[in-house]
Amino acid sequence: MPDLLDPSISPVISVSELNARARALIENGLPLAWIGGEISNFTRAASGHCYFSLKDERAQVRCVFFRNRAQLLDWQPTNGALVEVRAVATLYEARGDFQLNVEFMRRAGLGALFEAFERLKRKLEAEGLFASERKRPLPSFPRTVGVVTSTRAAALRDVLTTLRRRMPSIRVIVYPTPVQGEDAARQIAAALTAAGRRAEVDVLILCRGGGSIEDLWSFNDEIVARAIVASPIPVVTGVGHETDFTIADFVSDARAPTPTAAAELVSPDGAALLRRVATTGSALLRASQRGLERRMLDLDVLARRLRHPGERLAQQQERLGQLHTRLQREWLRDTDARRRHANELAHRLLRARPDLERLDERARAAARRLLRALHARAADWRALLAQRTAALEHLNPQAVLERGYGIVRDAQGRVVREAVRLSPGDPVSLTLAHGEADARIEGVRKP
Repeated sequence: MPDLLDPSISPVISVSELNARARALIENGLPLAWIGGEISNFTRAASGHCYFSLKDERAQVRCVFFRNRAQLLDWQPTNGALVEVRAVATLYEARGDFQLNVEFMRRAGLGALFEAFERLKRKLEAEGLFASERKRPLPSFPRTVGVVTSTRAAALRDVLTTLRRRMPSIRVIVYPTPVQGEDAARQIAAALTAAGRRAEVDVLILCRGGGSIEDLWSFNDEIVARAIVASPIPVVTGVGHETDFTIADFVSDARAPTPTAAAELVSPDGAALLRRVATTGSALLRASQRGLERRMLDLDVLARRLRHPGERLAQQQERLGQLHTRLQREWLRDTDARRRHANELAHRLLRARPDLERLDERARAAARRLLRALHARAADWRALLAQRTAALEHLNPQAVLERGYGIVRDAQGRVVREAVRLSPGDPVSLTLAHGEADARIEGVRKP
């Protein structure tokens, strides 16, 4: 029989090596698992690491919860609390202590809640209730905001304070309902239904402050989710803290991380709007001033081009006088030419010494024809002169007024040529052939 005390057969190992081998066996043999029990001897070191024991009726095990993971909890573990930890079994080699390295901790029973949460989430998502195409846009400038929450909740004060700060003119209607408790889900759904039926708000805020998963569980109820989907009014959720997500957040038209953020999401920033209005007003004023200056320049140009009818009439009269003078000169020149021609013919006749009596008769006949031609030409020039005179008289505004027409001027003295420039009740003045009159417009008929 071999001697077990012989070091060559059974070598001696150190305690450190023993603990290292034991640690490797434990960590390789026991995978990551959920372990449930009661907390005892809980302490938090100055480093932030947590040390405690997890026990049940027959056993206990030491646990360490390092700071980088412990600080992710939104609740404080205490002695006597029933918890479930996700941990890796290991051995603390320095003391040879068997312990659990905790990666995550939750209150006992939350596993079932998470399973129910995931099951309902998958069901509603399969129905398309989470789809972005189904969700409605929020009104840009709501007149009235509805708040579905408890009247004793701090979240209500946060929402009212934020709305008053951002847009004091927004009217707020509160639909009171419990936000936690056994019957809270049914009452929340009833409040949403009542708000939709009354149709007195533009958008709804469904909110409450932070809390544990049990405190927020009413917002994971299917009846609340379907009430949000059925609401004819857009719904914004602001439930819990930024890290809290509920089924209500997934089906709502918009999700805000906190109640305050929900109030900011549904309300425009009044100060920013006032700044925008001021900027736009300044730009509009500058544009109006530039337009007015441009039109004033145009008016000056048109005023320089505008000529008074009397000036045009005087110009036409001057033109008529020039034509009359030219006509007279032409008539005299033509008469002189014909007379010289007649004299020349007479001299030639005398020199030729033809039959005087016959030639005399011919001369008298030619003289008569010449006289008739002269009279006819003079008549033509007189007719042309009369025609030009009549045309000139036709351009005389006084002649137009004599035919029953009138000149209409508005209150600024401007001549009105288009009816669309007048409105009922506008005062006008009428210039007639003999005198002027004041009148008021009773109606305007567009052409």
